[in-house]
Amino acid sequence: MLILIAGPYRSGTDGDPQAMAANLARLEAAAWPIFAAGHLPVIGEWIALPVLHSAGAGLTDPLADQVLYPAADRLLAHCDAVLRLPGDSTGADQDVATARHRGLPVYSDVAEIPRRTPHGEREAQA
Repeated sequence: MLILIAGPYRSGTDGDPQAMAANLARLEAAAWPIFAAGHLPVIGEWIALPVLHSAGAGLTDPLADQVLYPAADRLLAHCDAVLRLPGDSTGADQDVATARHRGLPVYSDVAEIPRRTPHGEREAQA
C-alpha cells in the first residue's frame, strides 16, 4: 500500500523553522516501520516543499496555503491508506476526513498496519 503519513507540520510552531523541522522528523520517523512492513510511506511535505521552493516561496508566504494542503489532497488521491499521528493539525484532520470519505483505512498506530506478504519481490542480489 501507498500510505500517507499525516500529522502536525506547521501547527503549533508559530512559523518557527526548527519546530517545523522537528515535526517533519516525527512524521519521517514513521516511514521506516511502514516500509519494513512492506508498504511505501509518503508525506505530503515531501511533495509540497520542493513545489513551494521552486515557486520561489517559503512557508510564511501566502502561496504556502495554496500548495501545502492541495499537494496533500492530490497525493491522497493516489494513496491506499493514511497513518494519522498524534497532535493538533488541521491539514492532517482534512486528510483523515478525505480518506474516510473515500473508504480508505485510517490507522492511528504503525502497529495497526497489516504486513504485506512479499510475493513477486526480487531477492537481494549477493
